[in-house]
Amino acid sequence: SGSKLMSHFVFIQRLCFLLLRPTCCSGSRILVVPVDGSHWINMEVILRELHSRGHNITVLRSAKSWYIPNNSSIYTSINVTMLEDESDRNFYNRMLQNVMECRRSPHFISTFCQQNLVTSMLGKGHEILARSAAVMLDDPVFMKKLHDAKYDLMLTDPALTLGVILGSYLKLPMVFNVRWINNGEGHLTIAPSPVSYVPVSGSELRDRMDFLERTKNMLHYLYSFFEQQFIINPPYADLLQRHFPPGTDLLSLELAADIWLVRTNFVFEFPRPTMPNLVYIGGFQCKPSNPLPHELEAFMQSSGEHGVVIMSLGTFVSSIDRQATDAIAAAFAEIPQKVVWRFVGEKPLSLGNNTLLVDWLPQKDLLGHPKTRAFVAHGGTNGMYEAIYHGVPVLGLPLLFDQFDNLLRLKVRGAARVVEAKSITKEDFLEALRDILETPSYRHNIQHLSQLHRDRPMTPMDTAIFWIEYVIRNKGAAHLQSAGFNLPWYSYFCLDIAVLFGALIGVFVWASVVVCKILCCRGRRRKI
Repeated sequence: SGSKLMSHFVFIQRLCFLLLRPTCCSGSRILVVPVDGSHWINMEVILRELHSRGHNITVLRSAKSWYIPNNSSIYTSINVTMLEDESDRNFYNRMLQNVMECRRSPHFISTFCQQNLVTSMLGKGHEILARSAAVMLDDPVFMKKLHDAKYDLMLTDPALTLGVILGSYLKLPMVFNVRWINNGEGHLTIAPSPVSYVPVSGSELRDRMDFLERTKNMLHYLYSFFEQQFIINPPYADLLQRHFPPGTDLLSLELAADIWLVRTNFVFEFPRPTMPNLVYIGGFQCKPSNPLPHELEAFMQSSGEHGVVIMSLGTFVSSIDRQATDAIAAAFAEIPQKVVWRFVGEKPLSLGNNTLLVDWLPQKDLLGHPKTRAFVAHGGTNGMYEAIYHGVPVLGLPLLFDQFDNLLRLKVRGAARVVEAKSITKEDFLEALRDILETPSYRHNIQHLSQLHRDRPMTPMDTAIFWIEYVIRNKGAAHLQSAGFNLPWYSYFCLDIAVLFGALIGVFVWASVVVCKILCCRGRRRKI
């Protein structure tokens, strides 16, 4: 009996060792090049999870970073020259005014007007990024420091290009934490995207398009191609020529990434073709709500059966113009619900007693509160997924960039209404808000999306961490990359085969005509 007890003890000991031992890639060295602003919120969530699993993380950041702290318990930081060193946060408020002017044009034209604003921003931004990358790659001391650190992985957000260039130069396995890249949504760069049913970023189209809409989508596609070739690529030409093999361009470096962790899924995004190394982690930052601070909880409870409306316009834009805020405040004053409004600026004159202005709010915790009835939002990806996760209908007030497309996707699914900030009035906003609050279908539809979002075998966060560690364990994932990336454009579209077939058909037709002429001539001679 003693030997049996000992054997059982050894078995349990070995089982515990197998179950509790660290994974083979824990303690790996990960180099991270993030993007500031709301993108950093996403990246930091992943970094905290990686740190909890024993990985050593180094973050490259600007000394003038807006949101990325220099000192952190989860990573070591290295200050480098980045976009923030030559850019101004107030730029986004100025751009908002220009976007509002574009929105006054007819809808078919307004999206191209907005895209032109983005083109100007991209041109200046990529010139700064190319200079920043050159400073790093041309610094032998800095590059030797990175080489000697022997990193196992580059984790980067390719919305800005520094991580892509640096990871490629260091020949590191690379994982993207991506929604936007170059001048559009990540799918458009890596996956087949037929313009007949895949809307181009910024087009504000859905996947079911009529002839005029498909025409508009094609024009947006051609405009985006022009942007990539003549606005984005040129600033990097000299840098890539000096530091990379001949023929290397920015797109080839991006397509070489091992895994693309895409911050969407098909609960939110329209169905479309995908690729083996695209992994969908939409809503990975979402978690169950935590208890609110005492004063805020008391305010929520004071709403009674009517509940509370939450309003926030995101990270970069501090406020919309005074006329719009007065109209919104006046509309809020006429509903029985209480309102928590994240607001920076001069207090609206029409503010009602039911509205609480705060300069910061715990958005996730408020959206998960049982008293929350609606979310007035600008349409950023983070906020949309938090609304989906907690099942809160959305009244959209899009301002910049992808926000118009994001809100369109929820609107198509019957989970949101959208109002235009350019011409907002108290009456229009109040009508839309009452519709969201009083029509049960909006809440039903968003709660159905919430159910679909949660019904999956692994959480988005566990999925993200699995694939990051998968790339570390296997030193890459080249077997998931399509051979189509290495084909010239004429081979990819089989135009060379089409030319061959056309030539063969032409020869056959020519030969047939010649034979017919010969036979006809012989027939005439016999008759003569």
